[in-house]
Amino acid sequence: MRIQPTGLRLAAAAIVVAPALGLSAPAQAAGPTADCLGEEGATVEEARLDGEVPQEILRRSQLADTAAEFTRELCAATDLDEARTVVERHADALWRSAVERVQSPDEPDGANGGNRDRGGKDGEQLSAGDDRPLYWARLGMTSALNRWQPDFSLDAADRAGLVAETDRRSRGQADADFPEEYGSSDVKRVVVTGFDPFQLDNDVRQANPSGAAALALDGAVIETADGVVVVEAMLFPVRWRDFTDGTVERALVPHHAGERPADAVITVSQGRDGQFDLEQHNGAWRGGFDDNENEGTEEIAPIPDGVPTVTPQPQWSDSTLDAEAVIDATDGSPFPVIHNTGVTEIPEGETEPVFRPDGPTPGSEARAGGGGDYLSNEIAYRNTLLRDATEGDIPAGHVHTPILHLATGDAVTDPQFEADRTAVVDQVRAIVTAAARP
Repeated sequence: MRIQPTGLRLAAAAIVVAPALGLSAPAQAAGPTADCLGEEGATVEEARLDGEVPQEILRRSQLADTAAEFTRELCAATDLDEARTVVERHADALWRSAVERVQSPDEPDGANGGNRDRGGKDGEQLSAGDDRPLYWARLGMTSALNRWQPDFSLDAADRAGLVAETDRRSRGQADADFPEEYGSSDVKRVVVTGFDPFQLDNDVRQANPSGAAALALDGAVIETADGVVVVEAMLFPVRWRDFTDGTVERALVPHHAGERPADAVITVSQGRDGQFDLEQHNGAWRGGFDDNENEGTEEIAPIPDGVPTVTPQPQWSDSTLDAEAVIDATDGSPFPVIHNTGVTEIPEGETEPVFRPDGPTPGSEARAGGGGDYLSNEIAYRNTLLRDATEGDIPAGHVHTPILHLATGDAVTDPQFEADRTAVVDQVRAIVTAAARP
């Protein structure tokens, strides 16, 4: 998810731009329209759901009926408490179903990205490793909540709370506690995060390999020569407002400042063509490039009240991942792993941004971390800032994956796309394993 300012490398430009796909009104965004749903209220992001491609992705997945089943129970809720129960049950179930789908033992290579031999024609199921069905199924649920017209009074704050809880639970953020049986100090406990697809107005078919990797790794128990590595994973939205509201801190503070902190917290997103990047320096500046709601503002990343932080807010926060160990451990993998130390800064006492290949200079203002100035840089900054604020010394940092490309046209998958996703997910697993070792 590397978006660079004009004049710097722009990985997003490499993403295939498909012909515009017509989007109709969001009346079907939660599945078959129910009596309790109005036609108004869907967000910009949810409105894309009624397009041909999102509907095909859902139709060809095991999550196709998720929103319709959720909507039927939501319409039957007679008060807010019942609605909360419906939200909790269905959102938790969606996350579990998505993880089980990706890790299905019935699919060849299921835990590593899914069956590469399925999903060619409309009507066949998409391969197990595909992250997109979860994204579109979740939007069907939140669209239903935003358009819901219950028989009882529901104020804006309560509706927003139901939407937020649906989002949090269906991303695995409420399901990231490590099992008690892995409480031994000999077990390395690692948190891995991924992102939703983004830049969907360029090509609504977009996937995100970081999301696929998170789904494949959630709950993984990895045996290594140095011991056991256990992974808990979660996903984050590509929306500035959620980061402003503290979604990253709420999810990650327990793993930095809990009774037993995690042994590593590694954030992952999609980056540039043909390589992995280990980002060394993360900047406080958000560049304002449009998110999935077509919103964005240039500003310093705001830190929410009530969370551990460093004061005054620093311009930079650095990775503590062992880049050399990761590069050595992944030698011979399909994609090279690069230790990226470059940043864009405004040097102290100056007014114009300059690129520095070896990191920031003292007193400079951030304008782009190694990973740019988009949400991937921001999650890396917030994660490593939490580590510093809690005085932790655990490995914490950001990994950018290669870009996943789809063939030109309107097919939602193709053999090369499937093979590349599998290779990327496998290599993320190797990077996480190497980064977690003592």
